[in-house]
Amino acid sequence: MKIGVLGTGVVGQTLAAKLVALGHDVVIGTRDPAATLARSEKGPFGSPPFREWHAANPKVKLEAMAAACAHAELAFNVLAGQASVEALRGAADALAGKVLIDVANPLDFSKGMPPSLSVSNTDSLGEQIQRALPRTKVVKTLNTVNALLMVDPGQLAGGDHTMFMSGDDADAKAMVSGFLKESFGWKDVVDLGDITTARGTEMYLPLWVRLYGSLKTPMFSVKLVR
Repeated sequence: MKIGVLGTGVVGQTLAAKLVALGHDVVIGTRDPAATLARSEKGPFGSPPFREWHAANPKVKLEAMAAACAHAELAFNVLAGQASVEALRGAADALAGKVLIDVANPLDFSKGMPPSLSVSNTDSLGEQIQRALPRTKVVKTLNTVNALLMVDPGQLAGGDHTMFMSGDDADAKAMVSGFLKESFGWKDVVDLGDITTARGTEMYLPLWVRLYGSLKTPMFSVKLVR
């Protein structure tokens, strides 16, 4: 499958590497490919510059955002939350009719750590993206765990934990649920309902951040017992 991963950070790198390993044709989208490859500074939390990762993963192509979206049959949004809507709006035509898996969270680091949410309660980033891209089938998921667990939930408790998803299109959600199970190994995927239910998983992030601080590891998740 042709897949676009929109964003060059650690989450995008982790997803792209896994998807290429599974045999998919993967393009990472960025605003300015030349500038992205020219950066020499380390990323957040000391991750190496993107160009070093890209050199080690030559099967992953790097393109401008619109080109990556045009390439994709399925796309993942892993852009920074507050930058997502504007960046995706510029690729609206290329994403029309396609499924966009929205992994981003509306984290606001403007006042330092811990971050707050730039949108909550009566709206969500997932809803904002769906409004900005009315011809795209947005499915919110994977945003409640760290990147390593997104692509390999079996690393924790043998995969016995839960992933949630939200979206307005039933067929898109069925496709995404199957993809998460077959490609990444998720055993329990719970459909919360329409895209407004993304408010719930996004508002879990302040608790996630505090659990990370308490546990000193991002390798944890939620199991829905029912």
